Amino acid sequence: MSLLNSFIMLGIVGMVNKLPAILHLLYHRFEMWWFSEMQITISQEDKDWHSNSKVFSAVQTYLSTRSADEARRLKAYGSYFGHHLMLTLDDGQHTTDVFTPKVDDDGKKKAKTIKVRWTYYCWDDIGTSRRGYDEKKFYKLRFSARHRSVVLNQYLVYIMERSREIEQNNRERNLYTNTMSRDRNWTQVVFKHPATFATLAMDPKKKQEIMNDLETFSKSRDYYAKLGKTWKRGYLLYGPPGSGKSTMIACMANFLEYNVYDLELTAISDNTELRRLIVNTGSKSIIVIEDIDCSIHLSGTRETEGVSHNNDEEKKTADSGQSKVTLSGLLNFLDGLWAACGGERLIVFTTNHLEKLDPALVRRGRMDMHIELGYCSFEAFKVLAKNFLEVEEHPLFEKVKELLEKVQITPADVAEQLMPKKLLADDQASRCLERLVHTLQNAIKDGRKEEEKTDAM
Repeated sequence: MSLLNSFIMLGIVGMVNKLPAILHLLYHRFEMWWFSEMQITISQEDKDWHSNSKVFSAVQTYLSTRSADEARRLKAYGSYFGHHLMLTLDDGQHTTDVFTPKVDDDGKKKAKTIKVRWTYYCWDDIGTSRRGYDEKKFYKLRFSARHRSVVLNQYLVYIMERSREIEQNNRERNLYTNTMSRDRNWTQVVFKHPATFATLAMDPKKKQEIMNDLETFSKSRDYYAKLGKTWKRGYLLYGPPGSGKSTMIACMANFLEYNVYDLELTAISDNTELRRLIVNTGSKSIIVIEDIDCSIHLSGTRETEGVSHNNDEEKKTADSGQSKVTLSGLLNFLDGLWAACGGERLIVFTTNHLEKLDPALVRRGRMDMHIELGYCSFEAFKVLAKNFLEVEEHPLFEKVKELLEKVQITPADVAEQLMPKKLLADDQASRCLERLVHTLQNAIKDGRKEEEKTDAM
C-alpha cells in the first residue's frame, strides 16, 4: 500500500468509527474491494498435460519486449547461431505493465487504463529428478481485485495474442533434441542447413514427386479434418549410408519451413517419457527418428503369450539401463490417441536396413511414403557436378555414365571426388572429373577381385 493510501486510510478510519454499524460494514466491504490485491501464479510446468505451460511461454515472450525498461537484473537468451536476443526477468525481479481494455467491467467502451505487476521466481527443487534437483520457474501476476474481470477476460487473452505476433515476427526455424531434464523436454539450436531440393542429388522426376506430396500435405488441413484423420504424414527413408537420408530431411524442412525434432529413442526411459516429449512438439514440424533399426530393439516377433517371458525380458532391460520404449508405445505415438496432440506434422524414420524393421512399424498408413535413397545414378551425378563444379556438360560425362552403370557408389562418395582440392585452380572441373573416373575404375577392379576370391573359395 502506497504512502498516499496510508494517509487516506488514517483520515477515513476516524470518520468510520463515528458511522452507524451498517455503514461501517459497507465501508469495510468497499475497503476490501478497493485496496485488496489478487495474485495469479503461472508455472512453467503444466502437470495436468505432462508438458511445459504454453501460458508461461507466452508470458515470457511478451515480457521480453518490456522487461528491460524497469528490472535491475535481467537474463539474456539467444539461440545458437540465432539473430534474436531475448531479455527476461532474473529471479525475484519485477516489472509493471499497463493495459487499456476495450471495455471496462460494466461493458462501457471508454475504459480506464489498469496497471499490473509481474514478478519472476526460480528455485531448485531438491530430489525430484534424476539429476537430484529440478528448477521450478513461475511468474506471479499482481493486480487490484477490482480489475479481476478485465485481467481474466481481456489482459491475459491480449498477452497470448501479442506473444504469437512476437514469435511470428522473430521466427527462426529450430532443430530440437530431447534431454534428460524434467523441466526442459527439448533443447534447441537455430536450424540453418543449406540443403534444398534444387541441390539434392536425385532423379528430377522422383524429386518432383516428393515435393508435390509435401506441398499437397501442407495445404490439406481441411481435407484431413473432413476425413476425420490427424493432420500428419509419415515418410520412411531407406538406403545405404551416404545415400542422402539426412540431407533429404533438411531439404524437406527448408521446403516447408518446418522445425525439426530429432528424437533420440535411446535417451528415453519409457513410453511415458516418449508421450511427454511428443506432447511438447509444436505444429509445422518434422519429428525424426534416424537409424531406427539401431536406436532401439523394435524388430522381431511380438509376443502374444508367455507373460512371464515378457516380464523377464523387461527386467533384463531395466537392469541393463536400456530404454524401455516398446513397439506398442511407438505405434501409439504414430497413430494412437496421443498422435492427435498437435497437427501439421511429418514423422520421418530413416534406416540402412529396411528388412530389419517390424512390418507393423512401416506399413502403409503409418509410413505413408517409402522413399528409397540408393546409389548414385547419372541424373544424380549431373546435379552434383553442377553444384560442385558449375558444369552441365563435359566430355567426361559419357565415361562417368558408363562407369556408374557398372559400379555402386553413394552420392556422398561421388561428392567427395568432385570437391576441388584447390580453390580457383586451372581447369579444376576436368581434374575433379578425372579423379572420379579413376575412383570408379578402381571400384570396378576391386569388385572383380572380390568376385575372383569368392569363386576361388
